[in-house]
Amino acid sequence: MCRTCGAPLSNDEIGLYKKLVSRRAEDFLCIRCLAETFSCDEALLREKIKQFKESGCMLFV
Repeated sequence: MCRTCGAPLSNDEIGLYKKLVSRRAEDFLCIRCLAETFSCDEALLREKIKQFKESGCMLFV
């Protein structure tokens, strides 16, 4: 669950948080709260997930 809003998290959201914030994280933010934190659009973060998957990042398997 998102530590800010309590929304359920997908594996992609957890992977993105670990990739961008900390691989050692034990609590995470949903894509909406992460976009707010980074002051960017959710669409940009979704595009980053796609790029990381295409590059073979193991956090998104």
